[in-house]
Amino acid sequence: MIDFRYHLVSIVAIFLALSVGIVLGTTLLEDPVIKASELAVNQFREGNNELREQVETLQKREAANDAFVTGDTPRLVQDALTGKRVVIVEAPGAATGVPEAIQQVVEEAGATVTGRITLAERYVDPAQAGFVDKLAVGAKAPETVFQAEDTAHDKAAEVLAGAIMTTDPGQAGEEHPAGAGILDAFQRGGLIGVTDTPARRADLALLIAPAEAYTGEGATQQARALVTLALGLDEAGQGAVLAGTQTAAATGGVIAAIRDDAAFTEKISTVDTTDMPAGRVVVVYALREQLTGLAGQYGIGPGVSGIEPSATPTPTAATATSGG
Repeated sequence: MIDFRYHLVSIVAIFLALSVGIVLGTTLLEDPVIKASELAVNQFREGNNELREQVETLQKREAANDAFVTGDTPRLVQDALTGKRVVIVEAPGAATGVPEAIQQVVEEAGATVTGRITLAERYVDPAQAGFVDKLAVGAKAPETVFQAEDTAHDKAAEVLAGAIMTTDPGQAGEEHPAGAGILDAFQRGGLIGVTDTPARRADLALLIAPAEAYTGEGATQQARALVTLALGLDEAGQGAVLAGTQTAAATGGVIAAIRDDAAFTEKISTVDTTDMPAGRVVVVYALREQLTGLAGQYGIGPGVSGIEPSATPTPTAATATSGG
């Protein structure tokens, strides 16, 4: 009986002590803790509201700017590429809708888009280099001679570019004798898809970069395959522009691979704002600049020389017939 009462009293005392402690604690700390918490919450709420208002203001400004440029695009690019032929080559993983949007602006500039070539993942896959090499060797035009040090993608770029590009304005719009067969071989090999008639050779080439940067073990080889193609297109015609979005200008991106090498930036122009109406206008200006033998890196990402070419000179008779 004594043990039971002892334990009962002990338990009651413990709960009583806890109750008193809770009451005293909440009574003594209630005002400072609650007030401090309320102050912090109010500050966070005010800060979030300010940031939300700033974001909404910036979004409205951007939408207004985009609407203005979109409406004025035909005037901004009028006659910039009159009489020129442009082929569009789309890398695997290009942002949805970007190639179509760029094609519209290029056509508004007076150019004729000969066609679009869509590269398959197989084209840039390092594991398929042997197949790419074999196909390029088998499909090449009779006059094509490879160098001993040429890689598989060097060969593929030379063969493919030769089928769709020309440095001679008099040959623009005319098919290379072996062009249709080359494109057919690349198609049957699962390396490309073809829209319209890119075999009717173009003066200028526009290569659309993948929307995402390459990552992983084969990233460098994948990016290099597209850089090599851009160089091949530039060499076979009067110029080439590599265009994409901000991610393509980040580490591992194809645009970054061009901008990181001074030898490439002297030949190939890049634009990293093709998801913006203004960026698509800049693509036209960059193509026109290529006709003068100049190149530049344009946009808002790393390594740019400006948002657009500093001048938009009219090509002369001498530069119009020179390679890119």
